[in-house]
Amino acid sequence: MILSDADILRRLGDGDLVIEPLEDVDLQVQPASVDLRLGREFLEFQHANIPCIHPNSEQEVDEYVAETHVDEGGEFILHPGDFVLGTTVERVEIPPDLIAHVEGRSSLGRLAIVVHATAGLCDPGFSGKITLELSNLGTAPVALTPGMRISQLTFTELKTPADRPYGEERGSKYQDQSGPQASKIQGDHEFGGDQK
Repeated sequence: MILSDADILRRLGDGDLVIEPLEDVDLQVQPASVDLRLGREFLEFQHANIPCIHPNSEQEVDEYVAETHVDEGGEFILHPGDFVLGTTVERVEIPPDLIAHVEGRSSLGRLAIVVHATAGLCDPGFSGKITLELSNLGTAPVALTPGMRISQLTFTELKTPADRPYGEERGSKYQDQSGPQASKIQGDHEFGGDQK
């Protein structure tokens, strides 16, 4: 079952679903979703003099990712073909009986801005700010202003709560992230790590 605005507000009021800070409940809580705002931190992918990215090598990430922080009142220009990692202002805590789906807002989609490449799901038990995989698929640069509503979350209720929710006990590598996080795929089990 997908949660309606009444369900979302009830769960927020009960405290088992957390989205904070919710600056303007009337604006951000939509009929079946919650709008999230764009944070100030970005990870930009630089052109690197490496033949390819090896998912099992942490060292190469530092060679092609640069952190950018947008000052108060500033904006981030996302150029055509660019891919950057951003973050939400809001921190979320998803209870074991919900899945949150990260989606773009249609107004930005009509400007060719995409908010996720593949990571459009927050597992039951996830907590932290959400890393956004921002792309400009259009032909003109688009100015993104920190604080603007950039994405939305919808919530699906599970038939039963997850027995093994996302989190520290599972070795979940992005739990409690506080800004955009580059890939930590090198820690995955198939590359000799213990993360899931």
